Amino acid sequence: MAWRALGNKGLRVTHKILQRHALGGASASCYEDAVISVSALFRCFSNFSSVSLWQGASYRKHLSDQTLLRCFNSSTALLARGDGQFENRTQPPVEAPYVPPKVKTVTKSSVDRTIDIFEGMTIVELAKRTSESLSSLQDILLNVGEKVESEFDPLSIDIAELVAMELGVNVRRRHSDEGAKLLARPPVVTVMGHVDHGKTFLDALRQTSLVEKEAGGITQHLGAFVVSMPLGSSITFLDTPGHAAFNAMRARVMPQTREAMSHATLAKVPVVVAINKCDKPAADPEQVKLQLASEGLLLEEMGGDVQVVEVSAVKKTGLDRLEEALLLQAELMDLKARIDGPAQAYVVEARLDRGRGPLATAIMKAGTLVCGQYVVVGSEWGRIRALRDMVGKMTDRATPAMPIEIEGLKGLPMAGDDIVVVDSEERARMLSTGRTRKSEKDRLRKISEGRTEAEESSEEQEVVERVEMPIIVKADVQGTVQAVTDALKSLNSPQVFVNIVHVGVGPVSQSDIDLARACGACIVGFNVKNPPSSIKTHRVIYHLLEDMGSLIIHKAPGTAETQVAGEAQVLNIFELKGRSKSKGADVKIAGCRVIDGQVTRSSTMRLLRSGEVMFEGSCASLKREKKDVEMVGKGNECGLVIRDWDDFQVGDIIQCLEQVVRKPKFISSESGAVRIEC
Repeated sequence: MAWRALGNKGLRVTHKILQRHALGGASASCYEDAVISVSALFRCFSNFSSVSLWQGASYRKHLSDQTLLRCFNSSTALLARGDGQFENRTQPPVEAPYVPPKVKTVTKSSVDRTIDIFEGMTIVELAKRTSESLSSLQDILLNVGEKVESEFDPLSIDIAELVAMELGVNVRRRHSDEGAKLLARPPVVTVMGHVDHGKTFLDALRQTSLVEKEAGGITQHLGAFVVSMPLGSSITFLDTPGHAAFNAMRARVMPQTREAMSHATLAKVPVVVAINKCDKPAADPEQVKLQLASEGLLLEEMGGDVQVVEVSAVKKTGLDRLEEALLLQAELMDLKARIDGPAQAYVVEARLDRGRGPLATAIMKAGTLVCGQYVVVGSEWGRIRALRDMVGKMTDRATPAMPIEIEGLKGLPMAGDDIVVVDSEERARMLSTGRTRKSEKDRLRKISEGRTEAEESSEEQEVVERVEMPIIVKADVQGTVQAVTDALKSLNSPQVFVNIVHVGVGPVSQSDIDLARACGACIVGFNVKNPPSSIKTHRVIYHLLEDMGSLIIHKAPGTAETQVAGEAQVLNIFELKGRSKSKGADVKIAGCRVIDGQVTRSSTMRLLRSGEVMFEGSCASLKREKKDVEMVGKGNECGLVIRDWDDFQVGDIIQCLEQVVRKPKFISSESGAVRIEC
């Protein structure tokens, strides 16, 4: 069977192998070994195994023959075509316009998968990682205009990402530093401080008034800058917002005290603790160290490896020791990065400038980014028109650990997006289009899954009236837009659905106002310039969430509940007998004293006997001092008649019930995390 499966070319190659065995004086056993080697080769190709995995010292000399390698195909379907299908196919030009393939239904299991891709991987390797057939990958390659003559030809990392995205698989780009020149790079330090603690600390380091620039003394953005130390070294600092709404921004750049520790543990990055405000008379650094140790932080003084430095930002003491601690930690980590090769960078934040267009603040990770290159940032692309450092000075290139501002993108990327350098405008457009299409597919899939989960939960839970609250979010930078949007979505509750109908960067425009009028939306402006007088804007995230929480509570329909407004105890029982027919039958009156709250005639009455509910009904009569009254307060006595009930006993408790509408509660934690509790 192995002979038939190999086809004519396989027979010719096998004949060559047998000739070589025969020349070496091979016996019948060598003939059997030759057949086994050919079968093994066929199985290896069928299983998409790479050449480097083939073993057997006696057969490696046959594998080194390039003619022999090109005689085998990877599947029986391709073998049936005779000659290799790549050799006779007319290939479109490499830079041909991107034509999306036929829509393929993507299963949930495939969209949740993430594979590693790298420069120079073959179609066989990509097919193995995506669990797809070679024919599917070859069709996609034709659509993207990639010229490939063999399934073992190397692919660029951009083409590999395009193919994977069309298959609905997430990718993680891997870059090899093999053979590259690695040089020491400055450390990148993320500052996590409680409210103004980190601000005054950074202010002391770079000798600028950072606190005065930030509303309320709280960092509303995530900024990056380089501080030159007296010893001649430099350190890149990332100043992160302290509010819980900015958790996503902090997580993207890697890791207020307990939260910072959890971030660092998950990200597997070292921690250096700076205890600020040690100049105050009531300061107790030793107590702080004990608290840190109780949270699982292993300090050096207690036999661990976490350095602790006592500093004072106001008096600028201890900063030199902090510098030494940071540089020592960097030396222990042996921080190095390649300078040459493709640039790798990540977006910290993005904003829209009226004169310069979209601007992205990024941190370089490896390689060198040069002005004039074509880049793809998330789903956006562009040609770098200008590069600026954090003081606004123009530069023609950026090296590892350097914070830069990129000008020239076509749109605003998201905080955390990676920056990819490509060779041409066509390739940039192609990659941007593919990422946009995949992100839209993922968004629609999440919406569909969310609706399904909502329907399932609604079937299990009691149906509650729910109103919709449409909101339009405008902010000054992209990272803040995303943080505010996520924080507002966390205010969703079973009674109010927060629907973010539109988000944008920049001032509130007339089109935003028209959209709000059309859909009845509320415009939330955060740190925007020149807002219209009818729009309420905020500069501090705490105030924004408090105002929106109050608005949501006001709009919530609430939950109807029955509560006890008052209680009365039966002291005596009076009976009216011999009444005329016009006045009705005999009546039993409960003589009571109100022991709690108040009793109202219009309310429902509940009779309790020994803690057990005996009857519930309306009040037929309520009198005090022989006068009809509507309400009797605590401590007063009254006569009470319950409709359709006359079996009173001394000691019974009569509860006055009333219907109330309970509104949700706005709850805020110490870290600033908010929620609506129904």
